[in-house]
Amino acid sequence: MNIRLEQPSDYREVENLTREAFWNVYAPGCVEHYVLNQYRNNPDFIPELDFVLEVDSRNSPTGKQIIGHVMFSRAKIILDSPLSGELEGATFGPISIHPDYKRKGYGLKLLQYALEKAREMGIGVICMEGNIEFYKHAGFVVASTLGIHYHAEPKDAEVPYFLAQELIPGYLNGIEGTYHTPKGYYVAFENKDAFEAYEATFPKKEKKHQVGQLVDDCTKNPNDQL
Repeated sequence: MNIRLEQPSDYREVENLTREAFWNVYAPGCVEHYVLNQYRNNPDFIPELDFVLEVDSRNSPTGKQIIGHVMFSRAKIILDSPLSGELEGATFGPISIHPDYKRKGYGLKLLQYALEKAREMGIGVICMEGNIEFYKHAGFVVASTLGIHYHAEPKDAEVPYFLAQELIPGYLNGIEGTYHTPKGYYVAFENKDAFEAYEATFPKKEKKHQVGQLVDDCTKNPNDQL
């Protein structure tokens, strides 16, 4: 197993990996591969935290197969009164593991590696939307316990899918505020025609409604469907 920075020559392979990893998981089809494709040119994208995980493979011309990927974005917490202004932080995702390698610990190893690199860069807090039962193993807690609220829910709500982690101890001391998902994550919902044209460049796959999906339509903003 080897974790390294993503290179431009990896882009299409990683986007296809992301598509395979998310297809029909949270909605019929998926948009995560398009989010990744567009984010590389977003000023909030953090190229120093754009990692692939590869393993030895006899089926690859290079002898290596990329089975995992994670990317990070800068993010902000809007501070509550009496404080004012913004607190710098970050978020991550999509984080993708090839379906053949899921539930074998690769995702956790990749994330732990990336979080340590983020800490070394001086990033103080990470906020994200995800399943606490998985992400607690990487040190995440429900964000409301740290005084951080989710923009799409009431401020007094304990949102079980909105998580956070202090990478620098004490970074959130005395802080309360509201996290807003970076605008770059909504690119597929705001540019549906461009997304559909991009999706058409991949082999056709069947969209299916399945038990456990969070929304009915991957091309609509999930905050509008919850």
